[in-house]
Amino acid sequence: MTKPVVLIAENLSPATIDALGPDFETRHCNGADRSELLAAIPEADAILIRSATQVDEEAISAASRLKIIARAGVGLDNVDVPAATRAGVMVVNAPTSNITSAAELTMAHILASARNFGAGNTTLKAGEWKRSKLTGVELYEKTLGIVGLGRIGGLVAERARAFGMKLVGYDPYISQARAAQMGVTVMSLDELLACSDFVTVHMPKTPETIGMIGAEALTKTKPGVRIVNVARGGIVDEEALALAVADGRVAGAGIDVWAQEPPEHSALMEQDCVNVTPHLGASTVEAQEKAGVAVAKSVRLALAGELVPDAVNVAGGAIDHDVRPGIPLVERLGRVTSALADSSVTHLTVSVQGEIAAKDVSALKLAALKGLFRDVVSVPVSYVNAPMLAEERGVGVELRTSEVVEGFRNVITLTAATSAGSRVSVSGTLTGPKQVQKLTGINGFEMEMPLADHMLIFQYEDRPGIIGMFGQALGRNEVNIAGMQVSPSSTGDEALAVMSVDRAIPTETVNALAGAVDASQFTAVCLEED
Repeated sequence: MTKPVVLIAENLSPATIDALGPDFETRHCNGADRSELLAAIPEADAILIRSATQVDEEAISAASRLKIIARAGVGLDNVDVPAATRAGVMVVNAPTSNITSAAELTMAHILASARNFGAGNTTLKAGEWKRSKLTGVELYEKTLGIVGLGRIGGLVAERARAFGMKLVGYDPYISQARAAQMGVTVMSLDELLACSDFVTVHMPKTPETIGMIGAEALTKTKPGVRIVNVARGGIVDEEALALAVADGRVAGAGIDVWAQEPPEHSALMEQDCVNVTPHLGASTVEAQEKAGVAVAKSVRLALAGELVPDAVNVAGGAIDHDVRPGIPLVERLGRVTSALADSSVTHLTVSVQGEIAAKDVSALKLAALKGLFRDVVSVPVSYVNAPMLAEERGVGVELRTSEVVEGFRNVITLTAATSAGSRVSVSGTLTGPKQVQKLTGINGFEMEMPLADHMLIFQYEDRPGIIGMFGQALGRNEVNIAGMQVSPSSTGDEALAVMSVDRAIPTETVNALAGAVDASQFTAVCLEED
């Protein structure tokens, strides 16, 4: 029997090959050489890469046998995930392989800034003895502000406690109980900036977090603060930080990630109290080995036809044929639930009703968690780390099934309890031969509305003229309403309007519209794929 072919397209840790085992034929090519890659990939059942190999639609189209693309690292910028999904090819990465290395690099930058390592190293090698000008500060009893309390932020907190630092944190999606377990006092970003001697950033890069630590935020910092960013380039505004360092408000900084990589020029490079590194967060022997071993295990599972925990798309895996279409639906319901929640979720119930309830629907619980956390945490969320994220944040989760349902063959409902004491309920189903994803209920309001990439949800007092106000306000902002459904409450005093629109709506426009209709609850939901 012919063994499946695993193509190793870049230099990987020897432990990666060991983890694959003897059940596969391993071949090697230089993935950075386009012609060599395209010549080798047609016979591959799996391909293992790092960052130099571009697995785009052309490469995927040439790989008729390919079942899995495995990147031994965190990002997937060099993989065309939608093209892979369309081709039925699973894509995996190693989302937690670098968390320890990133946390340790953060501590290295904190220490380097506190003790002027960079300037001391440079001046001494230049023959200068500037000991008196390089007086630093201790970490002991200093306040460390951690912006983002996910996996890496939590590890930084753990290490900073060993130095006797006081810990404060900002993360809109963490529960007070989980923060207390970490020894972190949660506060607003402005409060954190005002009291912190050191600030370290561990947030995902999203439209909301780009420039989060910018000119305005830097005016609110404690004088003499030191700022570290090993998360994503652009979250800290490099130009604004350079100006704050130059005027003395910021005493020092450590920057590992850049808005443009490699950076063409940055004023931060010219400042002695700023330590810079070329995106070294995952550049350790251990992180590379962990990444290689993790994706090798995923390859073994995928080629055995089993569910792969680290899959970033939904192709493949040992999931029942009737359950499989529900996975992307439930993930999107999770994202809607997260958007509607007014505070951090403390408990999530996944209720599956109808014919599929008789089958193994455990993958739907994972999909719900994946969607719930996708837009609110700093690490890539997969089926393997979604339960861990829930556990870390104190989010309880349960799966309920019932073969009894009214009106549809199957309905899946996510019900979330929040730390503010509120509840959010979102239901959905798949209809027709094309398995169209539809919302069937939100917080007790019934509907049948196709899910769209961009949606607006408003709850308000039911009265004449409101629909016209929606149309006029969105029209003035050149926003097209592609679809709309209004659902009255059972008592008739309130209504819920759900609109699908043709593009993302600025926050100020949503707020203005909510004010115009006096909405009691409102949100804009973006389900567009990255």
